[in-house]
Amino acid sequence: MTRKLRCHALALGVTVALALSGCGGSDNTATTAGNGSGLEKTTIKVGALPVPDPVSLYIANEKGFFKEEGLTVEPVTITGGAAAVPMIEGGQLDISMTNYVSTFVAASQGKKVKLVADMYQAAPNTFNIMVPKDSPIQTVADLKGKTVLVNNLKNIATLAVTTQLKVAGLTDKDVKFVEKPFPDMGNAIMSGQADAGWLTEPFITATQSQHGFRKLVDTMSGQTADLPIAGWMATEEWASKYPKTLAAFNRAISKAQQLASSDRKEIEAMLPKYTKIDAQTASVITLGTYPSELNANRLQKVADLMQEYGYLTSPLDVKSLIVTPASNG
Repeated sequence: MTRKLRCHALALGVTVALALSGCGGSDNTATTAGNGSGLEKTTIKVGALPVPDPVSLYIANEKGFFKEEGLTVEPVTITGGAAAVPMIEGGQLDISMTNYVSTFVAASQGKKVKLVADMYQAAPNTFNIMVPKDSPIQTVADLKGKTVLVNNLKNIATLAVTTQLKVAGLTDKDVKFVEKPFPDMGNAIMSGQADAGWLTEPFITATQSQHGFRKLVDTMSGQTADLPIAGWMATEEWASKYPKTLAAFNRAISKAQQLASSDRKEIEAMLPKYTKIDAQTASVITLGTYPSELNANRLQKVADLMQEYGYLTSPLDVKSLIVTPASNG
């Protein structure tokens, strides 16, 4: 749960959170109600990565969906979802993108975070293990004793790979996971630093075209088919303090998610405006899906999978983390 493109993508690593944990912040973007909108706060800062997942944030801004709600949203580029936790705690961000693995780990550690809207769900071939075209590795079982690159350790990347290792009769102890930013994986594998890499778009397409890489396995299959990947989070305190603002954000995001889901051209047109993905690449990459509302049953699947593989030490009731936005105020 990264970006220079997908650099810290989704995995949005836990380690970087520590580097930012000392950051404080003032609530200087707050605007009290009285301007006719009825919102407790009319300008908010929202953290997002320059990757396809949060495209609805930018669609909602460009289409005026936030303005229709009386809300001004200022996107802030972050390095990862876990890094955003101290930023929302400190007040530098009001709402932020996060991946669900990072969120559930944070919640299990006592962090008072809440999920406020859905964002991105895996689809076939959106997160693949890739190998060079002439690699002797032909099956997942062949990864035994090999080095696999992931963008973050002990997160969605390693969890997804481990589920595929299990199918092949292996465990995470049978491979060596090494952390490497997505943009660097192709060259690292080509130079012999690793044998395979867990990649997402646009890097799946990039390594195929530049190096002739081939797919070893789609890690979003079997146990992880259609796995929820990323969403929007806020602190429990913020969600309680600004319920009308949150509801306005949620309505606009939901509207943009529905547009993204129904018209891929909207996504293709937006990606070059806030990522390093050019128009040609945007037209061919494989995308996941964009759910318009949080579904506790879908998200519980992630938490249960995390417990099965030791990412959580006890059961987590996902419903307790979901905020139901207030109705129109």
